[in-house]
Amino acid sequence: MGAARGGRYARREDDVELASSLAGSPSRIIDMADSAVQWLLDGDAAIRWQTLRDLVGAPEGSVERQRRTVAREGWGARLLARQDAQGTWAGGLYSPKWTSTTYTMLLLRDFGLPSTNRQARKACARLLEEGLQRDGGINYGTWAKWIRRSETCITGMVLSILSYFEFDDDRLDTIAGHLLHEQMADGGWNCQRASGATHGSVHTTISALEGLRHYQLHRGRERSVVRRAQRRGREFLLQHRLFRSHRTGEIIKPVFTRFAFPPRWHYDILRALDYFQAVDAPRDSRLTDAIDIVRRSQGTDGRWMLQHSYKGKTYFELEEVGAPSRWNTLRALRVLKWWERRRRS
Repeated sequence: MGAARGGRYARREDDVELASSLAGSPSRIIDMADSAVQWLLDGDAAIRWQTLRDLVGAPEGSVERQRRTVAREGWGARLLARQDAQGTWAGGLYSPKWTSTTYTMLLLRDFGLPSTNRQARKACARLLEEGLQRDGGINYGTWAKWIRRSETCITGMVLSILSYFEFDDDRLDTIAGHLLHEQMADGGWNCQRASGATHGSVHTTISALEGLRHYQLHRGRERSVVRRAQRRGREFLLQHRLFRSHRTGEIIKPVFTRFAFPPRWHYDILRALDYFQAVDAPRDSRLTDAIDIVRRSQGTDGRWMLQHSYKGKTYFELEEVGAPSRWNTLRALRVLKWWERRRRS
């Protein structure tokens, strides 16, 4: 459940060699002696490989060796072991929350499970075959079968899953096209648009942006159109400074400034900033308030706490609310690294 491995990283022969090679490397971004980074490297495989890639600047081969362990040990292996013979989790595609196939696959995506994993590909087939609606988007359940209409948040989430795991099916282009069509005049997305909503939702928008990012990376179709849609989506968030009303400047919801992992379908500023750094977006002064919140949230030990979680069924808890969080620390550090690099460029 995220307990430290007591130096397990440093005891592996190939990793000892890696640490030695990094010690004199001018390209190293963060000192290996830094306690927060070493603490991350003592964590789960899902944390280790991303720390090596995003914070340490390790050689690609070393990063990929660590990434492959996600399927064999720790959180990733535990989730894969719970998949049923039909390729789903908890017997459902979107429900129950949070043990269903969609939310489990979102976690495996975030863990960095290699895209060629057969179990993940089997789940992708189920998500696509049973979720694609006649309007080109994705939805599940009895209500979806009755109305035969997609849901934009779910469409964004599932597009990100199918794209990340490089599921080769032309219907992904149909899903992406539907998501592009659902973008609103203000640049955002809102799953309540069909019910009359005229303003974007930050929850729906971040799911749509993540879906399009993975589609652009792994599918590679209509890149200019997808990039333009993402720029408009980022501008929607920037107009709100990630968490403020564009009309009054007041905080939309205080929970947006509290960092949760896994975020599930929910929005917060660290999730948004992690998207901005993932696409290497230009530095924008309208992000300063959010960046300041991230900085102020860091503890004296260099770590960030798990400030919030969302109630629901889980197979196991990754981390404890109120305790230091490797997920939040990893994401905050790579966001701040991106912010400082963009300042110097």
